[in-house]
Amino acid sequence: MASAAASLHCRVQGCGSPVVLLHPAGLDHQAMDGVAHALASAPARARQVVSVDLRGHGRSPDAAPGTQLADYAADVAALIERVCAEPAIVLGLSFGGMVAQELALRHPGAVAGLVLCGCTATFADELRPLLRQRGTDAVRDGMASVVDATLDRWLTPAARNGALAAGIGAALLRNKTANWSATWHAIAEHDALQRLGALRLPAAVIAGELDAATPAAASRQLAGAISGARWMCVSGAPHMMQMECGAAFNAAVQAFLDTQEAAARTGSAGAAS
Repeated sequence: MASAAASLHCRVQGCGSPVVLLHPAGLDHQAMDGVAHALASAPARARQVVSVDLRGHGRSPDAAPGTQLADYAADVAALIERVCAEPAIVLGLSFGGMVAQELALRHPGAVAGLVLCGCTATFADELRPLLRQRGTDAVRDGMASVVDATLDRWLTPAARNGALAAGIGAALLRNKTANWSATWHAIAEHDALQRLGALRLPAAVIAGELDAATPAAASRQLAGAISGARWMCVSGAPHMMQMECGAAFNAAVQAFLDTQEAAARTGSAGAAS
């Protein structure tokens, strides 16, 4: 049974049509700073950009053992109701993309569109124990024990030993092991594939060409499960595409939003005529 929604910490920039940003596991809203700044400062486009700390991350409340994706989604739905004047475009990357899927399925009134990045719709059953193990390893051996493997999955070899990797590694080490474990146990239960066909909203799925954590075939499967979803691939990008290939990632996001905004204007004009 889902628990009561937690009151999440967020940073709000700008005003206008809301875009909510959901970060990967073990990081916080700062992991989405590049795209947040690009969207909030885009000329001639009024947007309210809401960068969220999901439960168990950043300055938001801790995640208790047994917290489910439905709980993380309920938190975000409550935040949108509190902060946004209308349904939001929700952009989620990795874990944030899984939360975004659950949010759209369980709280459709909160979501105007989806941008799902570096994530899948489900996992093969044989992978689920391995995902849980990432959480239990940290509880047993500390966060330092999972940092190297995480960075290997998230970054290209060229970036693996640079300043970007050092910054991400430091952020991971700030996690409480219980929060990290709760997140990975929730991820291990992710299975939205058969439900996504019910969604009727604008959607894009953005893949990284070199993503070692979410293969292109998995992101294509996700896009295929959502009626009318657009699949986009960022050339040369790893799992943390928003950091390592920020300019190209931001351009892909902006291209999708531009298309949706143009369609909305056309629709409004047509309805008025």
